[in-house]
Amino acid sequence: MYQNFNARLTHMENAVSKWSLTKDIYDYYKGREILVTGGAGAIGSNLVICLAQLVGPSGTIVILDNLSASKSMSSWNVPHLPNVLFVKGDIRDSQSLNRVFKRDISIIFHLAAFFANQNSVDYPAESADVDVVGMTKLLDYSVIKKIERFVYASSGCAIYGSYAKLPLSEDFISMHLTTPYQINKMTGEMYCNFYNHHFGLKTVNCRFFNSFGPGEAPGQYRNVIPNFIYWAMSGLPLPITGDGNETRDFTSVYDLVQGLVKAGFNEAAVGENFNLAAGREISIKDMMDQVNAVCKNQTPPIFKARRKWDTKPRLLASIDKAQKLIDYNPIESFEDSLLKNMEWFSENWDLINNEADFAPGMNPALNK
Repeated sequence: MYQNFNARLTHMENAVSKWSLTKDIYDYYKGREILVTGGAGAIGSNLVICLAQLVGPSGTIVILDNLSASKSMSSWNVPHLPNVLFVKGDIRDSQSLNRVFKRDISIIFHLAAFFANQNSVDYPAESADVDVVGMTKLLDYSVIKKIERFVYASSGCAIYGSYAKLPLSEDFISMHLTTPYQINKMTGEMYCNFYNHHFGLKTVNCRFFNSFGPGEAPGQYRNVIPNFIYWAMSGLPLPITGDGNETRDFTSVYDLVQGLVKAGFNEAAVGENFNLAAGREISIKDMMDQVNAVCKNQTPPIFKARRKWDTKPRLLASIDKAQKLIDYNPIESFEDSLLKNMEWFSENWDLINNEADFAPGMNPALNK
């Protein structure tokens, strides 16, 4: 099965046109070879679409991805563009790294990860192997090959632990972390800081918040919005862990890509860490109501106890530092971004239904 990329290409082109990118940024990216690890993933595939537009026909975007995020282990989410080179491989594998680093790579966006909190709870050793051991290998290659910029996809939902005050700002760090995923993301930032300080590698730590948008298939370990859309479109009840008043800083993938592009360019970002978020709170219940309304799903929700590791009833990020350092300006409305996400589901329903990855009995929304 093949994905219809037409709408995604158009939406990204429209998004880029609203970012007020300077001529210096366009000149900086034009003609470059850029490595995106995890480029077949939800955020990575959107970043690849954007970067492919920025580097133009004289540049190349190299994707390194082991396709572990795909149930079918297929490259369905790799953008079909003439200046995109896909390499199926693993960041832990020296042969894969040797292959991509034979290219004239100058910038790395490191998005590959053993994704999701619950996944890391279920498989902590593999989580650490990918997110820590794999990352240090990538950093070593980056030093040897004299990479100009290494942009790391960290997680604000992970870094700030259980007891931070809202809005979450970069001057607070918590050691009260409740999943291996959170521990690994914190460790990744620390390794970036070490390689920046010790080897002079120009690293940037970008802390993502609750991303959503086209390119993420639903699954047991995936984010809440694609799962809710999938179940609502199937006429199933939406499961809420808690009472529904919990909030998240849901951030459009287009805003995250804007932040990554600017972090890859701005010198002020080097050696820094900052939040990439929408800077607004939306309750799970309000999000659920919007999804159900658009999908015309009238099935009542199911309420469950929170998972043991889910200790944050509210999430709201401060984006002041990103605005100051890289001129980050989230501009996508939640409502419009949600509609684009649902449009993508509708246009690619057979593919998404095939990729939906839920083990039997793992989620009450699958039980009618």
